[in-house]
Amino acid sequence: MTAFEQQNLTNLLQAWSDGDRSAVEKLLPAVYAELHRIAHHYMHLERTDHVLQTTALVNEAYIRLVDSRQQHWRNRAHFFAVSAQVMRQILVDFARSRGSQKRGGKLRQVSLHEAQCLSDERDIDLVALNKAMDALAAFDERKSRVVEMRFFGGLSTEEIAEVLKVSPNTVLSDWSFAKAWLCRELRNK
Repeated sequence: MTAFEQQNLTNLLQAWSDGDRSAVEKLLPAVYAELHRIAHHYMHLERTDHVLQTTALVNEAYIRLVDSRQQHWRNRAHFFAVSAQVMRQILVDFARSRGSQKRGGKLRQVSLHEAQCLSDERDIDLVALNKAMDALAAFDERKSRVVEMRFFGGLSTEEIAEVLKVSPNTVLSDWSFAKAWLCRELRNK
């Protein structure tokens, strides 16, 4: 995305935050490719036989984002960070409903050996990871948000730093700590 496109997107988001409903109509074409990339990243982490498709995840996330009238968008990085959070919640809700239907079904615990906990492995137990991330958030909210934006949203270190208003070095430090903390949590489950 060029600097002009990024600024145009930020302007649309701010117009939407200010109540301009026409900005919402212009927004989907401007963000669809990036939302699809984030959703594809999420779906790559899922089982190969997952019934939820990337486009369905994008559509559901977009509907939830548009319905969130209380949101004040600061910029594109903030929008995509919240998008990643919404997609995570959709997939966790879906995994919970599937898990309760199958009483565990094919859910599998994430182990430390499986690519240091946070990798591109498929079949990650999103419910277990979500629970561990909630525990991390109770300990340190920012570190949990770094994981969410980087692992789930695919945001760059610089984009995360922009959203959190910290330095890129702080993001890297938080990421390193959070990975180790989550690995320990998941290993102890």
